[in-house]
Amino acid sequence: MTEPHVADSHELIRVHGARENNLKDVSIEIPKRRLTVFTGVSGSGKSSLVFDTIAAESQRLINETYSAFLQGFMPNLARPEVDVLDGLTTAITVDQQRMGSDPRSTVGTATDANAMLRILFSRLGKPHIGPPAAYSFNVASVSAQGGFTVDRGADKTKTEKVSFSRTGGMCTHCEGRGRVSDIDLTQLYDETKSLSEDPFTIPTYTGDGWVVRVIAESGFFDKEKPIAKYTKKERHDFLYREPTKVKINGVNLTYEGLIPKLQKTFLSKDRESMQPHIRAFVDRAVTFAECPDCGGSRLSELARSSKIGKVNIADACAMEIRDLAEWVRGLKAPSVAPLLAKLQHSLDSFVEIGLGYLSLDRASGTLSGGEAQRTKMIRHLGSSLTDVTYVFDEPTIGLHPHDIQRMNNLLLRLRDKGNTVLVVEHKPETIAIADHVVDLGPGAGTAGGTVCFEGTLAGLRKSDTVTGRHLDDRATLKDTVRKATGTLAIRGAGANNLQDVDVDIPLGVLTVVTGVAGSGKSSLVHGSIPSDEGVVSVDQTPIRGSRRSNPATYTGLADPIRKAFAKANGVKPALFSANSEGACPTCNGAGVIYTDLAIMQSVATTCEDCEGKRFDASVLEYHLGGRDISEVLAMSVTEAEEFFRAGEARIPAAHKIVERMADVGLGYLTLGQPLTTLSGGERQRLKLATHMGDKGGVYVLDEPTTGLHLADVQQLLGLLDRLVDSGKSVIVIEHHQAVMAHADWIIDLGPGAGHDGGRIVFEGTPADLVAGRSTLTGEHLAAYVGG
Repeated sequence: MTEPHVADSHELIRVHGARENNLKDVSIEIPKRRLTVFTGVSGSGKSSLVFDTIAAESQRLINETYSAFLQGFMPNLARPEVDVLDGLTTAITVDQQRMGSDPRSTVGTATDANAMLRILFSRLGKPHIGPPAAYSFNVASVSAQGGFTVDRGADKTKTEKVSFSRTGGMCTHCEGRGRVSDIDLTQLYDETKSLSEDPFTIPTYTGDGWVVRVIAESGFFDKEKPIAKYTKKERHDFLYREPTKVKINGVNLTYEGLIPKLQKTFLSKDRESMQPHIRAFVDRAVTFAECPDCGGSRLSELARSSKIGKVNIADACAMEIRDLAEWVRGLKAPSVAPLLAKLQHSLDSFVEIGLGYLSLDRASGTLSGGEAQRTKMIRHLGSSLTDVTYVFDEPTIGLHPHDIQRMNNLLLRLRDKGNTVLVVEHKPETIAIADHVVDLGPGAGTAGGTVCFEGTLAGLRKSDTVTGRHLDDRATLKDTVRKATGTLAIRGAGANNLQDVDVDIPLGVLTVVTGVAGSGKSSLVHGSIPSDEGVVSVDQTPIRGSRRSNPATYTGLADPIRKAFAKANGVKPALFSANSEGACPTCNGAGVIYTDLAIMQSVATTCEDCEGKRFDASVLEYHLGGRDISEVLAMSVTEAEEFFRAGEARIPAAHKIVERMADVGLGYLTLGQPLTTLSGGERQRLKLATHMGDKGGVYVLDEPTTGLHLADVQQLLGLLDRLVDSGKSVIVIEHHQAVMAHADWIIDLGPGAGHDGGRIVFEGTPADLVAGRSTLTGEHLAAYVGG
């Protein structure tokens, strides 16, 4: 018998001494060409091990194979905190990061399907209008002409005329966005008042502020004249005047019309990064409408005039992808056969992965986290590459139990082609197909970061880990459900794929809206429930934050703490901000000093002056309840709850916020921990805790179980119950069977996705849904509760 070849001995990915984030010297061996699932409570270190250690080091090593010149244009990746990483292969990560929210980014542009369609129309479209760029809504039509002088020597010159033109497909009115924004002037000021009567309803535009003084004392207006009585010129100057130098009380200042000033100060910022009161003003004052010129297609009239048969490129992009795939299949054109085959494969992959209900013109920023992740998977499905490590972050997120089997088959297909598949996952249905399971924990944050179990699924079931104990958890149907105190009537809902839906959503109870992916759940809830002051909506958009942001700054906890410190010590609150006057002058309040080494990774060293505390030494001499500001920010949420409850450090406003954070299961987080170190599930719950403080009678939650471990779901159900028992109405868009079983009322949409959905297929109690088994949701819920 021949000895095995030495090259066949590298069958494992070996990790030794991993210490990234909260990992505690983790050492582990992962089999290659197998499907390994990493599980554990939210914040236990799964992403730190899989993404920040294994995938990050693979990417860094690949980047090092490029020349120093090319590396200068690439992100500098630091080597993960790990002693040994052996047996790595090329890693391709497919994460939950939302796609860019630029309105010009669509499903088609993100997957190259649009690029192929543009080439197709430039070859087969009649009339022929130009190259592929003529069909692109990201390319504007431009033309220019002029002359340049050529030196012929001996004082001889010659002027040559040149002209240039490019045909693009961009609609000139909306600049390829498909929508035009308009500012509702009635939300900016009360036109019955004059400038001396403080007419503005814009945040920060107060009567004694500099902004209003510049307008009132610019000399362009009579301060006592009501805005409604302005002449045409005065109205233009008030709203649209270009920046103009004016002198007020001997000071040179710039006056600018109200609209351009607002666009620079408020509307150019990212909505998510705005303070809540400014975000509310922008939502109120800015209206978006479909572009009247292109009808929302983003394309110029010329681009829409070229057709293949009776279909132009705007029609093709507006079709559901499964219908577009059929249309492409019917085209017979030998001259573009390779292009048709590639386009056909790409569109069929959408259908296979369960996204056939999308259209190519769907803005990529409107996709849910699960849809975005599956869209990124498209390019890998038909790949000929083998021996690649694919890394997935909760691929079943946003999937109905009916769709999970399809996703499982795709993961197994990637494995069967000879690839290593690493999956971070909480769903028992996906853990069940694993060849190898790694369970991290036992707790979250500092209580996690160790490997509690590695082995087979059967071994995990017998183990006494948190996951092992909860793997076969099944929520039971409630014996009695709450009675509605009223109803929220929705009539004739027709957003996206909804088909003239009439439904009464009960109030005062826990209502779950469910249905297969793409059935119209979000369209019904977000598109039909008025977003007035009584509705608190917590969607899936991820919270953003730099290394300087932390739970205290994000939740608004930092403000009452700073004010309390300032009051106790008789100084300014700004001193207790590491981003303001209290910052350590050496590291500017970052706590670390970064040394840029060009193409090499940047080195971060703890600041020697403040020892990583971020504050100037003089600030740390001020105390509240025997603690300085850095010690307070180093507290866990649980400690802080006790600290702010009574005694000298009693701050009711701060105590309320930390209490909400503890309610959502974040008691272990430290108040000053950078947001960049939080896991997806922790960020989702931090966002939920923040919104729980909003005033409103109706809470709308979009998939709150995202990133939650089986053990954390029970805590979430308790939180939802407390909200309802306190008199709130809770409406949840959710696929998790435990949440469905716990509901008082279920609204099920379907029966399918896209144009096969958009109808109410069931409304009633969970018990009735299980007993009837008349829908896909009913069948899966019945199997889950053992009905």
